[in-house]
Amino acid sequence: MRLLPGAGMLPLPALAQQRVFRIGLLDTGLGDSFAVPFLRKLEELGYVDGKNVAIERKSAAGNQKLLADLADELVRTRVDIIVTAGTPAGFAAKKATGTIPIVLGANSDPVGTGLVASLARPGGNATGNSLMAPDLSAKRLDILHTLAPALSRFAILWDSSNPGMAQRVRETKLAADKSQVLLHTVGPTNLNELDSAFADLLAARPDALLVTAEPFTRQHLNRILDFAAANRIPAMFEDSSFVDAGGLISYGPDYEAVFQKAAVFVDKILKGARPADLPIEQPTKFELVINLKTAQSLGLAIPPSLLALADRVIQ
Repeated sequence: MRLLPGAGMLPLPALAQQRVFRIGLLDTGLGDSFAVPFLRKLEELGYVDGKNVAIERKSAAGNQKLLADLADELVRTRVDIIVTAGTPAGFAAKKATGTIPIVLGANSDPVGTGLVASLARPGGNATGNSLMAPDLSAKRLDILHTLAPALSRFAILWDSSNPGMAQRVRETKLAADKSQVLLHTVGPTNLNELDSAFADLLAARPDALLVTAEPFTRQHLNRILDFAAANRIPAMFEDSSFVDAGGLISYGPDYEAVFQKAAVFVDKILKGARPADLPIEQPTKFELVINLKTAQSLGLAIPPSLLALADRVIQ
């Protein structure tokens, strides 16, 4: 990044008077669910689009093939920092530049996928958030066991072209093995494959379904919700926004808080910190959200013990 001499030692108002920082936002397909909390936090930190920062938004809208060109466009426009939303966007940014600082704003597993060297010392030009958290998969299975004590067959629906989700699936498999639950995975990457995945799931007859939170599943959320409802399959999600849209239950990080942390990384880097020296942060706040209306439509009675643990219940 090209700071003015001594700029890293100046307070933000002085920096803002000297230059307008160009921030590139490279989005796999999370859209406003990422951008809104990120930009809100950025403004709280004193960065206002059109005043002391200029935001260049590039979105692949779920089409990962576009990311490489979009990342190259940001590099050509000489942005001061690139913020990525989604693991594929992180890979595209890393391939496009080894010098411009990169903030991994929403990344499933930056260490496991090789985007950074370690959580404590990421090295290189990238740092940011990891959505991985210890024992999260086991906790989700525990919740499903409470909801359905007879659970013996469990399925996971994920985008198998998303490298950030591979470790999530492996951890879920380990948790299922420990719980002696048979895990069935389906990994569609496009709409045609999604229809085939639904047929596969019907043949497997799972007692419950876990849907990962990523651009592909967000893009086709209504189809997934309709499938689960029509076939009366209890579905757990990783993001509460899926439950707000009609899903049954979710347990996962407070995604809005995670997305806001990306702005904190940007602030530190623009004030002179090196990405290599900023540890990757993992989520620390998790929320359990239950949609009682969906439970009733499925004929499920939510155990009082699970309701008592819920951070939010949708009536």
